[in-house]
Amino acid sequence: MSDCCNNENGLTLPVLSGDEAAVERVVLVGKALSDPIRVRMLALMAVGRGCCGLPSVASMPVPGEGEAEGICVCEFQEVYGLGQSKVSYHLRILREAGLVLEEMRGKWTFYSLNRREAGRVLDLVREQLGLGNE
Repeated sequence: MSDCCNNENGLTLPVLSGDEAAVERVVLVGKALSDPIRVRMLALMAVGRGCCGLPSVASMPVPGEGEAEGICVCEFQEVYGLGQSKVSYHLRILREAGLVLEEMRGKWTFYSLNRREAGRVLDLVREQLGLGNE
């Protein structure tokens, strides 16, 4: 677990393991997860296109070969009843936190859960809180 130190007010506070960058990373992700819509968007991306009756990308007029991964902005709009600017705002926050990947295909943009980074962040939170891999 962490050690303790006294602050300027004489209170004993925990000293988190890791550096300041790790703490800032946890805070950035915490902010990204602080909105229910963003958490729901991540859940939808985690489940994938099979959820909510989303059509196959092959049935959409998307350029490029092969099956695109992820969910299109227009699909988030439809599923959550939000305007394009609101969806884009939430996806930007998630992207800046490193939780989603973005794939451009012509005018279409698809977003998918960055599973590797989400796993790293969860490990970092466990480390910062001294939880280990319980």
